[in-house]
Amino acid sequence: MEETNKSTTPEIPAASPASAPRPASSFSGPRGPRPERTNGQRRGGRFSGPRPPKFCPFCAQKVKYIDYKVGEQLRRYLTDHGKIKARRKIGTCAKHQRRLALAIKRARHVALLPFTTESTRGE
Repeated sequence: MEETNKSTTPEIPAASPASAPRPASSFSGPRGPRPERTNGQRRGGRFSGPRPPKFCPFCAQKVKYIDYKVGEQLRRYLTDHGKIKARRKIGTCAKHQRRLALAIKRARHVALLPFTTESTRGE
């Protein structure tokens, strides 16, 4: 009797091509290959074309201090429900967004701006 020195470890099947990661540029979904985007371009639709560059309105005016006593100017940065608008909506830089939030909170505290609107209070 001859003994063969075969290993008893099971063979691992090779990875199937379907589960292998594909490069992002060659993605093809059920609707066909994805078109490549150029710099700043959006796909066709309602808002096609490059986005306009966002700029901080406070940096453009070189504002050093956002005054909380000017309630009418601060009201532009509130939503209809009285919330502070997001940076990406307004276009402010991080430094001025922090200062704007502080000014709005101070104006609310001295009753120059509302905390909520009348419609949300139920009046």
